Amino acid sequence: MKYIFTLAILCCLGFAANAQTQNPTYNKALADSLGADNYGMKQYVLVILKTGSNTTTDKQKLNEYFRGHMENIGRLAKEGKLVIAGPLGKNDKAYRGIFILDAKTVEEAQKLVETDPAVKAKVFDVELYPWYGSAALPVYLDTHSKISKENP
Repeated sequence: MKYIFTLAILCCLGFAANAQTQNPTYNKALADSLGADNYGMKQYVLVILKTGSNTTTDKQKLNEYFRGHMENIGRLAKEGKLVIAGPLGKNDKAYRGIFILDAKTVEEAQKLVETDPAVKAKVFDVELYPWYGSAALPVYLDTHSKISKENP
């Protein structure tokens, strides 16, 4: 009985291992253009923006930093380096927003983040983490530009 049970388990495992199949809609040219691996994924860097040490209340300066921050977001998106950006809701960790950067290393992403005037001015501090996600993320931006009625 033990032999039959073991054989049944091995057969199921063998079947599961062979269950992986090729995607019939796979587009090699698209996958290659997006830098996708065999799973349609690639390496990015997740950036968490946190409240920084600069606590100025000078509205003119803050407006200048945030204007520069938004312009920098637009520039990085246009260059294909910024894939996702957005603010976070109120939370107890002082997290303000996130970026997902199309960067292979944290060091590369750090250089991109340092171009942000609000980061330079310490209005935001950043945490950077390697993140593995769908290589298709960059193509959503084109669709977003067609559905956003107003720009910030």
